[in-house]
Amino acid sequence: MGLGMNTLGIEAGTYILIGSIFVLLLPGLPLAFNTGLVALIFTFGWFGPTALPLVTARVYGFITEYSLVAVPMFVLMASLLDRSGIARDLFNAMRIFAGRLPGGVGVQTLVVAFFLAAMSGIIGGEIVLLGILALPQMLRLGYDRSIAIGVCCAGGSLGTMVPPSIVLIIYGLMASVSIADLFVAAITPATILMLSYVTYVLGRCALNPELGPPLPLEEAKMPATEKLRAAKSVVLPALIALMVLGSIYGGVASVTEAASMGAFGVLIAILIRREFSFRVLQESVTQTLNTCGMIIWIGIGAAALVGVYNLMGGNRFVSQSILGIEAAPVIIILIMMGILVVLGLFLDWIGIAMLTLPIFVPIIKQLGYDPIWFGILFCVNMQVSFLSPPFGPAAFYLKGVAPPGIELPHIFKAVLPFIALQFIVLILLLFVPDLAMWMLR
Repeated sequence: MGLGMNTLGIEAGTYILIGSIFVLLLPGLPLAFNTGLVALIFTFGWFGPTALPLVTARVYGFITEYSLVAVPMFVLMASLLDRSGIARDLFNAMRIFAGRLPGGVGVQTLVVAFFLAAMSGIIGGEIVLLGILALPQMLRLGYDRSIAIGVCCAGGSLGTMVPPSIVLIIYGLMASVSIADLFVAAITPATILMLSYVTYVLGRCALNPELGPPLPLEEAKMPATEKLRAAKSVVLPALIALMVLGSIYGGVASVTEAASMGAFGVLIAILIRREFSFRVLQESVTQTLNTCGMIIWIGIGAAALVGVYNLMGGNRFVSQSILGIEAAPVIIILIMMGILVVLGLFLDWIGIAMLTLPIFVPIIKQLGYDPIWFGILFCVNMQVSFLSPPFGPAAFYLKGVAPPGIELPHIFKAVLPFIALQFIVLILLLFVPDLAMWMLR
């Protein structure tokens, strides 16, 4: 028997459970231990020790999911890319996109960001790379500080959408839908997002070229030999992206197998470039273990919490509460998006996914919507959370490598126009689902 908490009823229990999570976040308790502790309290308080095996069975089901193996492989890819010169050479090679165009280096940065996202699907490392490579370059050329910062943060956050995005992989696991189909559906929205950023930068710089001065004439000119060298710098990244995405879309390999091929491909590329050392490998593996450990622990805590909440009848309570709203289904979707936006101000995306998707996805299916389409909405929403103050991770990643004088308030102010663009794309996808689904028809 429990400790009598079940006499509170599911409604009061829901409010206490949610309140407990936010109260424990205030002193800085990591989300993984926060959710795990709340899960244990409610398991023993509501049901007693006899319910513990049911909760642990849910945790076991999460950590033994085969597709989860793709996550450390993609993280390893990104870690190896961080420590190689592939990204630097790719950025230099993409000068052809800059030329003498006002805002051209900003466009160059966004194109490189899209390319890097297609190789690894990791966001933090991509923002750091852009902060090291692109931000000083734009500031040296006299770019408006807000545009330069916004391009690096928004471009780096494209990793939430561009396949092979880890956000898409986790959503596929939680929603029990095809990850390959999610990758296909994400291509068009990710491209629209990138083009919307490009259009914004070019539009602002066309109206006022001083916001994004073009490259000096001597830097914009590329001799034939340098163009050939630039073309060679694109070959290896293109082959890696083709190896990963081509094998998935071609039906040759599953996402997990393709991730392993990608990690192996990056390792071979580093060997070809003579940049390999055991120190590089050790640091990459260590970073992979740290990152994946965080993801797994958050997943374990959230899986336990959702497991006990479902046993309490919480999934039925939330489902009935949301479906009981006398409004059109699209209004219900908007409410869900609003909940995700609010949670994104305070929680990490992996925690949001683990806590909300087991409840939201069944409701989406009950409303007659495609969960793959909802997955694309979820990923765009998580891209907003990466930029949103006060805890947007993108700002803290960039602050760690930004030149002196750039503070967090400058970064959060700079990303506001890009957050607005993300909301526009989110609304567009909500009312025109075929933008995401046309390739699956």
